[in-house]
Amino acid sequence: MKPVRPDAPKPASIYDVAKRAGVSIKTVSRVVNRQSNVSDATRERVMEAVEALSYRPNIFARGLASERSFLIGLLYDNPSAGYIAALQVGVLTRCREEGYHLIVESLDSGMPNIGRQVHSLVTESSLHGVILTPPLSDCMPVIDALLEAETPFVRIAPEKRLEEACDVRIDDFKAAYDMTAYLIGLGHKRIAFIKGHPGHGAANARFAGYRAALEHAGMPLVEELCVQGFFSYQSGLEAGEKLLSLPNPPTAIFAANDDMAAAVLACSQRFNLKIPQQLSVAGFDDSLVAQVVSPRLTTCRQPIREMAEAAVSMLIQRSQKDAPMERHLDHELVVRESTVPPPGA
Repeated sequence: MKPVRPDAPKPASIYDVAKRAGVSIKTVSRVVNRQSNVSDATRERVMEAVEALSYRPNIFARGLASERSFLIGLLYDNPSAGYIAALQVGVLTRCREEGYHLIVESLDSGMPNIGRQVHSLVTESSLHGVILTPPLSDCMPVIDALLEAETPFVRIAPEKRLEEACDVRIDDFKAAYDMTAYLIGLGHKRIAFIKGHPGHGAANARFAGYRAALEHAGMPLVEELCVQGFFSYQSGLEAGEKLLSLPNPPTAIFAANDDMAAAVLACSQRFNLKIPQQLSVAGFDDSLVAQVVSPRLTTCRQPIREMAEAAVSMLIQRSQKDAPMERHLDHELVVRESTVPPPGA
């Protein structure tokens, strides 16, 4: 029988050092980053705790020399693989151009200790700054943790403006309005909408744009045609099943992202529906999935990669007095083979 090895001791965190030294985690961060605004007595006490606990912060050598880590963190909690992949490509591209490295962290915005988790990440890694993606862009525990750690951040597609935040966005309301108006213009009267994650600011704006387009056209908002989704393919399948099982199903379905729209295409096969002859389907994002499914999706294109590149540039420029606090990029209606006038039109 092999001897049972004891579990390896858990590495000390910055919280452990702060507790042992009787100081704040920000003070520990200042000491390990060799900043000057710490008294000699406090610095000695912190370093004794660091040695006693064998604490080893993960910091690049050149970051120590310049008091900059050249590390940018990309934090996400989004089930859409295509959306996140496009964001990562954009962030990586600009980081390489600027001589920065990227740390990618997946978080659960519903975790009760998410603020502490983010605070630990940014202080132990000495991140130069953080890019927040939705729904983390509107997650106040995350934002409060970054403000407390004095870590610069840029938010992609937030719902609400914050005075201390830099934002990159499109007009999600107008984009969804335009798509809905396009479907109305084709002659559709029963247009369903699959909503995105309720904690996602852009998802709420898209639903509002859909409602506004119906109202402007004098069409009623039919509750049974508005189904909750969560930006995942699975939620799109469930929403599609619910909509297509209605006694009077829709002639067009507009999903708040391409993953859910692609799921509707798959779901339609189980109902023996021909796309687009019997059902028009539209998505949002113009991610890779919109271009590889059959038929290819009509969608609202938001320039995801360009938004990511802009977020990195804004983050690096934050130390400049004239750095922009907000950037708006344009959306585009991309019409492909998944939408036509309704049967009999």
